[in-house]
Parts: sequence; structure tokens; C-alpha cells
Amino acid sequence: MTKVLVATEKPFAKVAIDGIRKEVEAAGFELALLEKYTEKKQLLDAVADADALIIRSDKVDAEVLDAAKKLRIVVRAGAGYDNIDLAAATAHNVVAMNTPGQNANAVAELALGLLVYAVRNFYNGTSGSELMGKKLGIHAFGNVGRNVARVAQGFGMEVYAFDAYCPADVIEAAGVKPVKSVEELYETCQFISLHIPATAETKGSIGYDLVGKMPKNGVLLNTARKEVIDEAGLAKLLEERQDLRYITDIKPDADAEYAEKFAGRYFATPKKMGAQTAEANINAGIAAARQIVDYIKNGVEKFRVNK
Repeated sequence: MTKVLVATEKPFAKVAIDGIRKEVEAAGFELALLEKYTEKKQLLDAVADADALIIRSDKVDAEVLDAAKKLRIVVRAGAGYDNIDLAAATAHNVVAMNTPGQNANAVAELALGLLVYAVRNFYNGTSGSELMGKKLGIHAFGNVGRNVARVAQGFGMEVYAFDAYCPADVIEAAGVKPVKSVEELYETCQFISLHIPATAETKGSIGYDLVGKMPKNGVLLNTARKEVIDEAGLAKLLEERQDLRYITDIKPDADAEYAEKFAGRYFATPKKMGAQTAEANINAGIAAARQIVDYIKNGVEKFRVNK
């Protein structure tokens, strides 16, 4: 019997597991759970006879894939998949997938919540400003970026977007103004919301020169990935420009330094919060189970992220 393992150091909610079980067992597969594990060896032992694997932020590297002799597919329940060694997965003939879009609304609502928190001076009792009529730039117009645009439009914001891989007419169809370059986006918008993945091209790309193009009283919002920020360059800019603020739900490595030097202009959530809603948790888990069933039964690779 095909065995699907859910291996989660931070478990899914019970209702999500119930939904995953329903999808897996309806397909005639067996479901196994490894939750709240504390040592990698537990994961290595559990994957030994698994045909399919569902994870959250758990790392699937070459050692895990070596141990998983029967593994055919691993699905990251969420949009990001940098916790999977894609090259190793390909070398082991394992299909790697994510579940794009399932967390998109949760991240978008958090992004706008953080913007409100920033422009209201972290609710410190002083007079802040409003978002209505202000220009928001969305850096990458994927599932999350499109939801951010939708929510921001509800606030009455003027929304712009740059995405080198998204046609201008698709951006325009969402009521958003496309710009021709990333530099134009940052020069135009007081608020920038990052939604780029962490790739060789994007890592460290958001720093002194680019963010320095933002208008006065700019706010850089990062609910994407920590690695896309050039922390040293951004710190230098924040020292030079007292009007700029940086808000994120991914603590930078230099969190303590940022908090000390830029008090009142910097905020990071205690942990990554974008997908931390009951709804996103359920949606991503069930989507992962459905994709596994569709791949094993029908060979569907729609959300494959490795070659």
C-alpha cells in the first residue's frame, strides 16, 4: 500500500490532519504521522518506507532523501520551498512540489496589518498617518502580491507592481499599475511590499541603493524571505535616513542591532507569521495531500518545483 508520511516538527492543526487523512485514505493510501519530533534521526527512520512526504518548514536534504528509499514525491505545505534540497531531490528521482496560493490571503492580511501598525507609529499614542491615497509598490506579483493588491485597494491605496515574469496586461487586469523597472517601483512608491523568493538572483538584492530610491517617509515591508535583504546595506541607509522604516515578519540576523539603533522605525514579529492562521494551515495541508494523490494516480506535476 502507498504510504504517505506527514512529518512536521510543528504539527498541523487537528482539523488539517483530519482533512489530509480523508484525502489520503479515500485514494486507498495509508497515512502515517511524525509530529513534534526532536531529532533528525526520527525523521530518517520515519521516511524509510514512505512513498510520499508532506512537510511544513522541515528540512529535506540529501541525508533525508538517502534514507527515503521508496520516496517518489515530497510536498511542502506552503509557498516557499527553500527547505527542500531541489538538486538532491532530482538526483534521487523525487518530485518536489509546493502549494502556491494556499497561504496567500493570510500573508496579505498580515502585510496590510503591519503597514497600519507602522503608519500609526506602533500604536504609541502619537498622531500617525493613513494609507488611503498613498502609493503601494508590490515587488513580485504572484499569488501573495495579487492578494496584497486586493486588500490594499480596499484601503483606497494607489497600487503599483513590478514583476519581470508577469505580463503588464495581467497586472493591469487587477486594477494595478505596472512599472517597467524595479528602480521605478522604488522611486514611485512610499510603501514597498516584498514578495520575491530567495534565489541566487534575489538574495541580498534589497539594500542601500535600491531602498535609498524610496520617497521621504518610506516604509519597506518584508513578508517574503530574510535572505533577500542586504542587512548591512539597509542598516547603513537607515542610519543616514531617519525618515525610513523597516517592518518584517522575518527577524533579520542583526535583529538586536536593528532594534537598538532604529527604535521606533523598525519592527519584527517574534517568528514568521505570514501563514500562521487556522485557515492557511488547513488549506495548505489538504492541498498537499490532493497533489500527492493526483501525482501518484494520474502523474500530474502541475506544482513541481524541481526539474
